[in-house]
Amino acid sequence: MAVPEVDKVMLRQLELMGFPTARATRALHSSGNCSIEAAVNWVIEHENDPDIDQIPLVPKEIKIESGNSLLISEEVKLKAHKLREQASQKKLDKNRSEREKEKEITQSAGKLMESKRVEDDSERKRMRALLKAKEEEQKRARERVRQQLEDDKAERKRKLGVPYEDLGASKPATPRVEEQRQSPRQLPAKRVTKAELRDCLRNLKRNYKDDNARVKRAFETLLKIIGNIVNSPDEEKFRRLRLSNPKFHERVGCLKGGVEFLELCGFEWIDGDRYLFLPRAKVDMEALRSAGLELHSALTNPFFGLLSVDGY
Repeated sequence: MAVPEVDKVMLRQLELMGFPTARATRALHSSGNCSIEAAVNWVIEHENDPDIDQIPLVPKEIKIESGNSLLISEEVKLKAHKLREQASQKKLDKNRSEREKEKEITQSAGKLMESKRVEDDSERKRMRALLKAKEEEQKRARERVRQQLEDDKAERKRKLGVPYEDLGASKPATPRVEEQRQSPRQLPAKRVTKAELRDCLRNLKRNYKDDNARVKRAFETLLKIIGNIVNSPDEEKFRRLRLSNPKFHERVGCLKGGVEFLELCGFEWIDGDRYLFLPRAKVDMEALRSAGLELHSALTNPFFGLLSVDGY
């Protein structure tokens, strides 16, 4: 094995542009030794290769013919600079897009958690109010009994000629204290549990454990669907999903476990199984918030779905 022969003039031009000798040699050899522009393009496309700065080796009998090296050195430099700027801008755009997506996920999860906190506070206030009302009613009932006993005692004192023992026959019955009982709150239909939601997401991730990007995209899509309904439960467009929608089918519909998760959240099949629909009357905000929190955990917890019992 030997170092491949490349055009010395083009090699020198690349070195003057700031490329290391090994990288310039590999670029010329891999691009066919045809032109400076081709070599620069190859460097831009393969700048992240682990062996880009290693001298390539080829069999000794292989020779590379010289290519066209007639480009002016300054023109080549401008071309390389422009290509580098384009590659850099592409990376910046990709990083910006990823940051915006992560920000959107964080904001959606924050809204779900805040909504859950507000609902919990409201439930605690309601329970405290019910407990206080019950205590006050019991206090009023005890007061009515005490007053009745006082009235009976006064009545017996007025009947001084009647022996106290005989009062039992004529003693008026203690009036029954009617306590207003609050009708028990009707229990809702069986609500999906966090464990069921978590198991569904865990199974989805395990079904596609070799394609993390696909799983992440599915979780992000599901979180967006749930978040839209929580934020705007009266908007039917957020509660009606067309199964033939290409994006929905690619990201959720075709994945084993995607539609099942939506069914756990209350979605139903309608119109000949062409749509998934969540009726407004069946929107369970607590269940949807739980689903959103489980999805957020699945996106942010790197160990989600890897253990039989989650440690969080």
